Amino acid sequence: MDGATTDRAKPKPTAERILDAAVDAFGSRGYEATSLDALAAELGITKQAVLYWFPSKEALLDAAIERGAGELAVALDRALAQAEPGFARFDAVMGAVFRFVVRRPSLLGLLREVNRLGPELAADLAQQVQPLVDRAVVFVEREMDAGTIRRCDPRLLLVFVYATVVGVATEAEAQRAVGLPASTATLARLRRELFAFVRAAAIAR
Repeated sequence: MDGATTDRAKPKPTAERILDAAVDAFGSRGYEATSLDALAAELGITKQAVLYWFPSKEALLDAAIERGAGELAVALDRALAQAEPGFARFDAVMGAVFRFVVRRPSLLGLLREVNRLGPELAADLAQQVQPLVDRAVVFVEREMDAGTIRRCDPRLLLVFVYATVVGVATEAEAQRAVGLPASTATLARLRRELFAFVRAAAIAR
C-alpha cells in the first residue's frame, strides 16, 4: 500500500470530526436547535470530549464560521490560480461560488444562520470574509480599467453576482415551479445559462 493510500485511510482527528459535524448541524438544523449532547451522540463521543476541543457551544460556532470562510477562500484561490486573465477570471469566481453552494449547502446555511443570530456574529463573519471582498473589489476595478467589465460600483456588482449565483444554484422550489426537473443535466444547463446572463449584464460594450 503506498503512502497516499495510507494517508487517505487515516481517520480524521476528533477536533476535525466535531467541526465537520457542527458545520452540518448549524447549517441545516440551526444553531439554537443543535445541542452539544446531540452532536456528541451523532459522533459517538461524549459531550466532555466536545468541550475538551471547544470549551463552549459559542466557541464551536466561532470555529465553524472560520472554517466556512476559509473553505470559500481556498475554493476561490484555486479557481483564480487556474484562470486566464480577463473575463475568464470572472467566470472562474462564479464557477467556484456555484460549485461551493451546490456541494456544501450546509456551509451556505451556516452563513445564513450566523446573520440571523444577531449583529455581533454577523460582524464577526463580515470580518472573516473582508479580505475576500477586498481582493474581489480590486479585481473588478482592474477589469473595469482594462475595459473588460462595464464601469459601475464594484461592491454592488459583487452583491448582484453573488445573490444571482447563489439563488440560481439553491432555489430548488423555483426550479420545480417552472418545470425544470432536478437532475445533473438541469444543473449544468442552469450554470451555463446563468454565466451567459451575468456576462451579458457585466461585460463592457
